[in-house]
Amino acid sequence: MMKRLAYFLPLVLLAILAAYFSAGLGRDPQTLDSVLINKKVPEFSLPPIRGFNAGLSNNDFLNKVVLVNIFGSWCVSCRIEHPFLMELKKKGVIPIYGINWREQNQDDGPRWLKKFGNPYSLIGDDPKSRGAIAFGVTGAPETFLVDQRGIVRLKHMGPITQQNWNDTLKPAIDKLKNR
Repeated sequence: MMKRLAYFLPLVLLAILAAYFSAGLGRDPQTLDSVLINKKVPEFSLPPIRGFNAGLSNNDFLNKVVLVNIFGSWCVSCRIEHPFLMELKKKGVIPIYGINWREQNQDDGPRWLKKFGNPYSLIGDDPKSRGAIAFGVTGAPETFLVDQRGIVRLKHMGPITQQNWNDTLKPAIDKLKNR
């Protein structure tokens, strides 16, 4: 009896591992949960990026539904996402606030925005990751939907596309605006 158990034990362990990995493969990596969901944005205050007058703080998100987008001129995915953010600004759908994250040179972010356009209402300079840490950012781009009370309602990892805008972000924004 013990010999048979010894033969089946590796098969049972393999089946458990296979079930665990197959469950993980079914998850969307762009919907990684944030510990901030349904919690107030932690306090932070960032100076403006070079050439801009105003920075960004958690108080800027109050009394309106906003998107907070973490980006960097070094980020290839941010470049892919940027035209879509410009379209959102052009349509006036929702205010977008930016956190310019971990630039090597203080001129890189402003130069990038001058070249590709500025979709942001306010931008904070975050070379030391103070704002990114407040949001629990793991990479760029990441975008957070914040409600009128400054509470994070949704986190989106990776570039915003028309599909994830239509499927997830826009319905969540509409729901918050209609409260």
